[in-house]
Amino acid sequence: MKKLLILGLAIIVLASCRNNNKRYTQNSPEIETVKTVINHYDYQNWDSLVTHYADTAKIYYNSRKNILSPKGLQKYHSENDESFSTRAFEDENREYEMIEDNNGKSWVNFWGLWKGNLELNNKEIVIPVHITYQFIDGKIVNEYGYWNTSELVLELQNIEVNISTDD
Repeated sequence: MKKLLILGLAIIVLASCRNNNKRYTQNSPEIETVKTVINHYDYQNWDSLVTHYADTAKIYYNSRKNILSPKGLQKYHSENDESFSTRAFEDENREYEMIEDNNGKSWVNFWGLWKGNLELNNKEIVIPVHITYQFIDGKIVNEYGYWNTSELVLELQNIEVNISTDD
């Protein structure tokens, strides 16, 4: 009886260790979607970009209070691009991973270096960026983007001071 109990426990332990669910990958249709979204951003293909989002998607950039909708992305990015002659994510510094969290939610994480040249003085600004996208049924339903704009803000303030002192 004791041997049977130990055998039964061993089978249960072994069966519970065999978790075939992939919880992490660097290859998935969702990662390909994020690569396409980043490409659409780089080339300002706004109409194509929004097709990858659910209509009710919520987008948070450096805030949990200011919520964008997919339709608001073009205006948001266009306003932020006004000071730049060029801007895009560097091709060689992009990383992607997909995870399934403990609640069964699918997320794609993106890390990249965003690079832009200011129009007024051609100064290059490089900003590390992290964006995480939650997917349901192949569509982005939540997006959280985080980056530090302090170098950019400081440079724009310096340009403004120099312009006002030249007057």
